Amino acid sequence: MALVMTKHKMPEQDPQVRARNFQEVALGYDEETAVAEANRCLGCKVPKCRQGCPVQVNIPAFIGKIKERDFDEAIRIVKESNSLPAVCGRVCPQENQCEKHCVMGIKGEPVGIGRLERFVADYQLAKNEEIKPIQFAEDAQKVAVIGAGPSGLSCAGDLAKLGYKVTIFEALHVAGGVLSYGIPEFRLPKEKIVKREVENLQKLGVTIEVNAIAGRLFTVDELLGEMGFDAVYVGTGAGLPHFMHIPGENLNGVYSSNEFLTRCNLMKAYDFPNHATPIAIGKNVAVVGGGNVAMDAARTSLRLGAENVYIVYRRSEAELPARAEEVHHAKEEGIQFKLLNNPVEILGDENGWVKGLRCIRMELGEPDASGRRRPVAVEGSEFELAVDTVIMAIGNGPNPIVASTTPGMDTNKRGNIIADEETCATTKEGVFAGGDIVTGAATVILAMGAGKKAAAAIDAYLKAKK
Repeated sequence: MALVMTKHKMPEQDPQVRARNFQEVALGYDEETAVAEANRCLGCKVPKCRQGCPVQVNIPAFIGKIKERDFDEAIRIVKESNSLPAVCGRVCPQENQCEKHCVMGIKGEPVGIGRLERFVADYQLAKNEEIKPIQFAEDAQKVAVIGAGPSGLSCAGDLAKLGYKVTIFEALHVAGGVLSYGIPEFRLPKEKIVKREVENLQKLGVTIEVNAIAGRLFTVDELLGEMGFDAVYVGTGAGLPHFMHIPGENLNGVYSSNEFLTRCNLMKAYDFPNHATPIAIGKNVAVVGGGNVAMDAARTSLRLGAENVYIVYRRSEAELPARAEEVHHAKEEGIQFKLLNNPVEILGDENGWVKGLRCIRMELGEPDASGRRRPVAVEGSEFELAVDTVIMAIGNGPNPIVASTTPGMDTNKRGNIIADEETCATTKEGVFAGGDIVTGAATVILAMGAGKKAAAAIDAYLKAKK
């Protein structure tokens, strides 16, 4: 039987149809396609794909079980390492991680590892199996996790399986972190996937307290003191939006990507008036930035009724940090890319509303510290883009609320908590931290990897302390 060199195509909604709805774009493999894709895996003796997985899923083993149509065993193997497989199968940048190392990618396309992970995760969710709660020992130690995002959920799940009573404290009214407020419904369905994954953790025995703002309602010291926790994990993410500090950023019609996506995803503005969160979106929208968040904001704008949506990015397409799949989907849907352009001013009308974006053309010079060619402004090349909404999607920083109320826990000059790369231990005893609050904004799977490392380190710390 000849080896198939290309991935089996992912079924998707038609671009013209999906650009005006919030239903999931990618529809998932059926059983026959999943088995056929699994059969592309060579089962390497030295599986390089595992090297690229931040949570060390046993990829050849779970794919081998799909080949045998033993989907129950396949998902069991995945879940040994990954607490949120239905999420990771949808939003992880596999092309830069596990699939990057797949030997099939040398002469063809790598095996669709992410698509297969999604398949077995969805297979299990559809069965709606009863989850047996963990039987905790009467003297089980208690761990507090601050933040119910990917890192906190991953850490909590692993700690619960190790026998610790875990309470997650989440500032928002819904658990999930960036999975709930940041990633749009058409990439990651909230009721079908995020809510179910969170509920499964709760069924295991993890307690989640929402509307619980650490640093305001209680401090880390209080958690370790009168509240009786033996260790604390801080996974509060990077939720503080960055701006360019150019003229006009205070005009009506300018959003941070955080505010815009939180209104749409967490507050369900896309379903107004069924949900009581309106959002003003103009006919012509400029999204500044080139990452996945910029693609999410642009594609959401289109679905809210914008006629023209522009991605304004100061480098070329080769340097776009967004996933290739997200860029491809955005182009299919009609997003217009204004590359090698940088905003210098947001223009307003007499009533204080956005009426345009003044940009300057850029050219690429020598590589900078990141290895990407540095964008250099072309003198005298300014032009105006007629828009009535501007969304800034140029990154996020750490919210200082926990760090500023925790004496003895050091931060760097950017406000990120300083933590050991391997153990996630901070400079304060008994306190661990990981994910975006330590690294700055990164990926879901890297945050989950930090949560896993922290869980193992907390376990070792508490056992040594005993």
